[in-house]
Amino acid sequence: MSLDFERLYGNHHGWLLAWVNWRLGNAADAADLAHDAFVRLLTRPCHFDNAQQARTYLRKMANGMCIDLWRRRNLEQAWLEALATQPEPTTSSAEEQAIVLEALGEIDAMLRELPPKAAHAFVMAVACEMTDKEVADVLKVSSRMVRKYVAQAMLCCMKLEARMAAGLPEAPASTAGP
Repeated sequence: MSLDFERLYGNHHGWLLAWVNWRLGNAADAADLAHDAFVRLLTRPCHFDNAQQARTYLRKMANGMCIDLWRRRNLEQAWLEALATQPEPTTSSAEEQAIVLEALGEIDAMLRELPPKAAHAFVMAVACEMTDKEVADVLKVSSRMVRKYVAQAMLCCMKLEARMAAGLPEAPASTAGP
């Protein structure tokens, strides 16, 4: 661990922890996210010219992590609500639930990387079982464009499935540095 990182941690961890706690309203989650932010900096070091630049970067990164946490919790809550409506014999083990939640998180991340119309077309066509014409009417595009959007999303699904089958980590999200 470099002296620069130790100084960065010492100068900004308390501030970041307070900011994330204010944002989340939960000290335990705030401690986890503040810790994770500095772990990210260990794995992808950045150089900052001044304290303000460091805090701006840390706040931006932590804000994204808060959004990811909320999104993951919303997915988990939706899954648990859907699971609660199922008859008892179809309930799954905690391990199966964790696998499903991880897959849902991966699919959510994949859909967010697609252009919005492609993601919407895919969800309407696959999850809602709408016809190309119905999707086209909603999105105000041609049926041919709907097929193109769905094919684009399916290709991403196949890549995600191949990564998961190979045990590879999630594809890196595009993030901007300082």
